[in-house]
Amino acid sequence: MLILLPPSEGKTPATAGDAVDWATLSFPELNSYRAKVLAGLGTVSAHEDALALLGVGASLWADVERNTRLHAEPAAPAHQVYSGVLYDALDYNSLTPSQRKKADASVLVISALWGAIHFGDRVPAYRLSMTAALPDVGRLASFWKPHLSAALATVTAGELLVDCRSSTYAAAWAPPPPQTVAVNVFTEAKGVRKVVSHFAKHTRGELARHLLSRRGPAPQTPARLQKAAAEKWTAELVEGTSRKPHTLNLILPN
Repeated sequence: MLILLPPSEGKTPATAGDAVDWATLSFPELNSYRAKVLAGLGTVSAHEDALALLGVGASLWADVERNTRLHAEPAAPAHQVYSGVLYDALDYNSLTPSQRKKADASVLVISALWGAIHFGDRVPAYRLSMTAALPDVGRLASFWKPHLSAALATVTAGELLVDCRSSTYAAAWAPPPPQTVAVNVFTEAKGVRKVVSHFAKHTRGELARHLLSRRGPAPQTPARLQKAAAEKWTAELVEGTSRKPHTLNLILPN
């Protein structure tokens, strides 16, 4: 089983330590593409219209300015750098040592800058969304799609993929539908369902934590995943096709 997560938009910068060591990152075959994105991000971030070009507000100026020196910024494990609703719910630091080891092996973060990384990969805090376009790169989702398909083919072969990404990051890589389960979250009151956003992030983080911390073997089929999710939520499985992934619907009381 592999759990696919989006990065958090907000990140916690490391306060000390060495800069990113590209040789230690997972999927080193992506390094040349990472370098191209990093160069484009540095150029845009140094532009006088950087905030508008990156689609962020004035309060994030320090984050954008940091983008111009990421090669020298202190790096930390991804599970420390990524923060926010989903990652707070997953709460890596409160996992047991064996559960953390499982998380390091089982979680893949799909990133606008790094393409794909594991939880233990050391990276600096950065500000870049998959919706952005960069010089000599173009739209990041389109840029990463073929490169991620090639790099992730071996590691994902035969694995159940629990897709907790947002649509923004799902656009960067479409894993094989028969082995993929996309996670949706709804509230329900008086028989009426509504899609939720904020609580969807929180619930996906809780699901990831549940899968990493529950006893027993990791689910290896969509049906087993539905049974594991049903230990905590009302969970429905919608069967996929050869061209469309399965869907796990988690229903929250309103």
